[in-house]
Amino acid sequence: MAPVPRSVVWGLIGAALFAVGTFAFVVVHKLTNAPVASVRTVATLGEAQIGGPFTLIDGEGVERSEGEFRGRHLLVYFGFTFCPDVCPTELQVMSAALDRLGPLAESVQPLFITIDPERDTPAAMKDYVGNFHPRLIGLTGSAQAVAKAAKAYRVYYRRNDARDASQYLMDHSSIVYLMGPDGRYLAHFGPNTKPETMAATIRKHIAGG
Repeated sequence: MAPVPRSVVWGLIGAALFAVGTFAFVVVHKLTNAPVASVRTVATLGEAQIGGPFTLIDGEGVERSEGEFRGRHLLVYFGFTFCPDVCPTELQVMSAALDRLGPLAESVQPLFITIDPERDTPAAMKDYVGNFHPRLIGLTGSAQAVAKAAKAYRVYYRRNDARDASQYLMDHSSIVYLMGPDGRYLAHFGPNTKPETMAATIRKHIAGG
């Protein structure tokens, strides 16, 4: 008997494998009673729950709330005046971004909210923000009022007592938030964001209404 050509053998093997695969698929389908096209990608839409009401004190000792800033975009950053490097760096980036916006910056209100109200009195905040943008407002308040604002913005902070009691530092998240004129979250900027990048994002949101 003449040997069976190799191409025929591989063809028979392929057909057998296909049949086995088809049978397995049908069995699984029957057992699970699932439709053939049951797997699909589901997209969900949501809105970041960042921001909310706060009542704090500015450098003049005047009570300020988030409601009075409606109609303007907000740049919000949480930090403290004794911060050795991160906070001043982020405030400098915010200031430089506002400078790059030119006249558009008039529709943006920058806010610096302390997470160290024990040391950051209204007078201390006023002196500190004076080193940055002239329109930057520093806000402080009671420990409870600050905690409420930080919670609304999902800000983490914790006192670090590793040093002398009078020279403690604060561990905290470092994020600049861009809020819309209606008080809703629009975007955020992490550490190492370039001023031009921040300015471009702000400009885009202002143009988009």
